[in-house]
This record gives sequence, structure tokens and C-alpha cells, in this order.
Amino acid sequence: MKQYMKDNLPLFIFVSVLFLIGVVFGAVMVNALSLEQKQEMTRHLGSFFHEINDGGEFDSRQSFVQSFGMHMKWILLIWLFGLSVIGLPLILVLDFLKGVLIGFTVGYLVGQMSWKGMLFALVSVAPQNLIVIPAILFCSVAAMSFSIYMIKNRFMSRNGNMYQPFMRFTTLTLLMGVFLLGAALWEGYVSQLMMKWVTPMLVPLYG
Repeated sequence: MKQYMKDNLPLFIFVSVLFLIGVVFGAVMVNALSLEQKQEMTRHLGSFFHEINDGGEFDSRQSFVQSFGMHMKWILLIWLFGLSVIGLPLILVLDFLKGVLIGFTVGYLVGQMSWKGMLFALVSVAPQNLIVIPAILFCSVAAMSFSIYMIKNRFMSRNGNMYQPFMRFTTLTLLMGVFLLGAALWEGYVSQLMMKWVTPMLVPLYG
């Protein structure tokens, strides 16, 4: 894995920077929301906090299945895009969008609730994304590397063995899927318990 990272360091740097740009863009997008949009989101967030604080139970199994399904769809798309040359820019779009989603979520929470919002983000958003983000970036680099290999060895020189690079690409994607399984388990079973611990501090903000 270390050798793989070393060989593909420029791609790792590129997708990481693109992801961070997405995070910044997402955080800035919060300021572009209209007053009506902010009020609607505040209403839904307040209702969510009150439900948790009032002892509302969540279906942990359903939450786990939904989270794992979403993560796997994301890396499956990256894998599919990596199989074609035209999919290369779409991989970059997915990385950017992932950054936007996280940046917007954290930016909104912090903007609405200051340090309490940051605390909520740390227990509800950060833990699983410490696994999800590297996994997605690894899959993206593997997909881009395979796509570039195809361009060099199939379309330019018309030679090269595709089997080994393809198996390496697919194996790494499946390995990242195992890590995403762990992230989904955390999200489904542990994250909810941590949110219940933090929520009593947030409910007073919403009346």
C-alpha cells in the first residue's frame, strides 16, 4: 500500500486538493441560502433534535443498511467511471461533490449553533468520514490510475496486459468497501448513541 501511494502520489495530492476545494465551496454555499431556506432547514433540524431528546428510537439496522448502500453506490460509480476514458472527469466531479456535501453540512451546523454545532458535527459527521473520505479518495486514485493506464497502453501503444491492473484496481475497490462497511456500522449503531449524548445541549436553541 505504501508503494502504491508513492507511485500515485501526484494523483493523491490532486484528488485531495480537489476534495478540499469542494469542502470550502460547500461551506461558502451556506451563506448563499435564502432566509426561507434557512428557516426551513432550522425547522427540520429542531424537529430532529426534539425527537432525539424526547427518547425517539431509530432503526439502527435500517440506518446501517442505508449508509452502507449509499457508500457502496458511491465507490461503485467511481469503479464504473474508471473503466472508461470518458469517466475520468466524472470521478473528479464525484470527489468535488463529496467535499461540497461535507463542507455544507459542517458549515451549516457551525453557522447555526457555533461551538455546539461543531460539537454535534464532531460526533455525527466526523467519525465515519475519517474512514469514508480516505476510502473514496483511494478508490478515485485507483480508478484514475487504471483509466490513465488504458489510455497509455490501449489507445496509444496498443499493447500491455490489462488483467493485472484491472484486478489490482478491483481488489483495492473491494478492500475500500470493507472499510466502508465499518464506517456504516459506526454510523448505524454508535453515532446515534453519541448524538443522544450531545442533543440535550442543542434542544434549548430551538425552543
